[in-house]
Amino acid sequence: MDTNVLVSALAYPTSIPGQILDAWRSGKLDVALSRYILDETARVLSRLPRVQLNEPEIRDLVDSLMFIADIVEPDAKIDPQLRDPADQAILATLRVSGADWLITGDKDLLTLSNSYPIASPAAFWKAYSSKVLSP
Repeated sequence: MDTNVLVSALAYPTSIPGQILDAWRSGKLDVALSRYILDETARVLSRLPRVQLNEPEIRDLVDSLMFIADIVEPDAKIDPQLRDPADQAILATLRVSGADWLITGDKDLLTLSNSYPIASPAAFWKAYSSKVLSP
């Protein structure tokens, strides 16, 4: 999951990203993250009025995600197809982790879905919820 999906999941627990997060927390999905994604998540959450947590609570929440995620260090490789340079670390997290999917709502990343396994939360959930939810 990238930052926007993780933030959406935490801010809106009943949303599709929230359902993906629940599946992850219950052990039905494995998730790879990087410190970059976790740090960006903490920064974004601190600016959202909907998330009524103070800075130490946000840091504790984000740190707790490290215990259930596979943490990888993005490489420095640049993909020239990616329009937004700020998304290079997200794409590198996908590459380095060897994850089956990058779940994102970011349009710049979604445009690369022909080159990488990238899907929106809705597309991912539609394809995999029956597998994730089966006993």
